[in-house]
Amino acid sequence: MRIGIDARFYGPRVGGGGLGRYTEELVTALQAVDTENEYVLFLGKENMHECRITNAKFTKRMVDVPWYSLAEQTQMPRHIALAKVNIMHYPHWNIPMFSRVPFVVTIHDLILLEDQASARATTQNAFVHGIKSIAHRLVLEAAIHRSKHIVAISEYTKRSILEHFRVPAGKISVVHNGVRPPHGAETVSLESLGIDEPYILSVGNAYPHKNIETTLLAFRALCDSDARTMLVLAGKRDMFTKKLEAFVREIGIPQNRIRFIDTPSDAVLARLYTSAVLFVIASRIEGFGIPPLEALAFGVPVAASRASSLPEVLGETVRYFEPNDASALTALMRDAMHRPEQWERFRVPGMRRAEGYSWKKAATAMRDVYRNFADRRL
Repeated sequence: MRIGIDARFYGPRVGGGGLGRYTEELVTALQAVDTENEYVLFLGKENMHECRITNAKFTKRMVDVPWYSLAEQTQMPRHIALAKVNIMHYPHWNIPMFSRVPFVVTIHDLILLEDQASARATTQNAFVHGIKSIAHRLVLEAAIHRSKHIVAISEYTKRSILEHFRVPAGKISVVHNGVRPPHGAETVSLESLGIDEPYILSVGNAYPHKNIETTLLAFRALCDSDARTMLVLAGKRDMFTKKLEAFVREIGIPQNRIRFIDTPSDAVLARLYTSAVLFVIASRIEGFGIPPLEALAFGVPVAASRASSLPEVLGETVRYFEPNDASALTALMRDAMHRPEQWERFRVPGMRRAEGYSWKKAATAMRDVYRNFADRRL
């Protein structure tokens, strides 16, 4: 069987921390677990050479086609047809609608349908943004209804799909993401990053649904009674980060108490996890949530919002707060700083919880999905 994977998102540097990491980790794990089927990886010029081939059954094809573009709809079908694959896997909803090759699609979340702040967030004028919103809905509808099968990364995402679209529950399989904690901490110093201990850590992008404003408000209240602790926000710098920087100034967080780390490498992330006294995730919506699991893998206490997939994924290994309750989060921050013994009972269960999410398991499950829904007549 010949399987195609749209790997243009491959790697966090190109595809972002979520989709980029998902695509990279899945491709890497599939090379380790599947020596029977053939795979064609469609990559962009930006990540063509970053994708390492370790299995002779895997080949790479460069397609200079940006995602979310008109070229994606007009050029990708030809590239896919020429590859003569039995089935395509799209790791995101942005399918080329005119391709006739059977496909499965991974849906990570439906944030643009469920979170109005994220849906309205744009750098474009209202007309262009409106056109793109309509196109998003059309392509998403096609991905859901025309796919041979849908893979959701959590039960929460599966429920969201069933609430928004008329599809049978049996058309959706839940395949959890894996966790592979970053490494290389020994090569990075906190001093080089401008960070002093102790510090509280948050990792991820700054999109509105991440609700980082609540984290900032909670930390501002902590500053009134704590003269030393820093807050470190690690993620890709963009227009949303700039808005957060303005918010920091507005609410009066001292500049020497906060650090924004732009697009951290795995080594930098590993160093940040290693010494954090608390990891915070305040998201209103998460399809899965890899960073808090990475924190648990390092034995770091986690404070998480009781929202969307987070209780499902993290279980009883973290302490929860309501997503907009900044005062509750401030209390958890104070506990982490002054009563660390209250968090000790979470440490070992948290590490075990993180170990339970494996990319090998995810890749094995995806291989079975490909087998079940490929068109073997090609």
